[in-house]
Amino acid sequence: MLTLKKILFPVDFSDRAIGAAHYVEALTGRFNAELTLMHVVESADYLYGTIEFGGAALNDFHTERMAHSRKKLDEFLVDELGHFQVRRVLFEGDPSRVITDYVEREGIDMVMMPSHGFGPFRRFIIGSVTAKVLHDVHVPVWTGVHMEAAPPLEVIGCRNVLCGVDLSSEQCEHTVTWAASMAEEYGAKLALVHATPAVETWPAKAFDTEMAQSFMAAAREEITKLQAKLGTNAMVCIAGGDPATVIKHAAEQHESDVLVIGRGSSEGFNRLRTNAYGIIRQSPCPVISV
Repeated sequence: MLTLKKILFPVDFSDRAIGAAHYVEALTGRFNAELTLMHVVESADYLYGTIEFGGAALNDFHTERMAHSRKKLDEFLVDELGHFQVRRVLFEGDPSRVITDYVEREGIDMVMMPSHGFGPFRRFIIGSVTAKVLHDVHVPVWTGVHMEAAPPLEVIGCRNVLCGVDLSSEQCEHTVTWAASMAEEYGAKLALVHATPAVETWPAKAFDTEMAQSFMAAAREEITKLQAKLGTNAMVCIAGGDPATVIKHAAEQHESDVLVIGRGSSEGFNRLRTNAYGIIRQSPCPVISV
């Protein structure tokens, strides 16, 4: 059974944070979770380290800056989150480190934060803070791109859950189990997607149609065994190619409302430093990394 008792929502007061709040409302209400809004003011020493300030001037600047941030945090999303009891916390320091420490100290069950990019480079950028949080925290992290264009709360649902399956990962069973629990919670359909090597990733002389079919057959057999072990009966999608592209197409085909992927140190598309960022950037729906 899936339980989310404490949700942390770091905010930067941007349009994408406002959009992400629609999903935060939906999950917080669904699980009757405790919600914490956090804003982290980056250290003045870090931002303005090369500027000469006098002691009194620096103190005044710091006090005014923190007071302004506190006011913005207290007023942010008051109407949207008015039906929840919301804890609002303000810190100063390195945002990713503050978030990670808070998650561990307060026993947070999920971090929800939007990703971002800029103009034509949006698909290549997920944001340094989000990337560090994905790398460092040990709880599920919800994120998504294009949150400034998020749908309104009343149309957000969870009818189709897609789970990326990395058969080489030690976390594979945990990832599928988590996705299945979420699907069960919402009465949603669960589908599994796995990417096998594509022709362009192998020397031409060593790859042919028969080899491609053998990869897919072997993967299907492994997933069948996995589902038998876990007691799931999900639809399975297997395709050759770049994992991020394969998953993107599967999410579009199945009209997925959420994508669940694993995070770990294994070799495979699940490995955070290789393919997970690309999966998040290209996903047409929010991604929960577990």
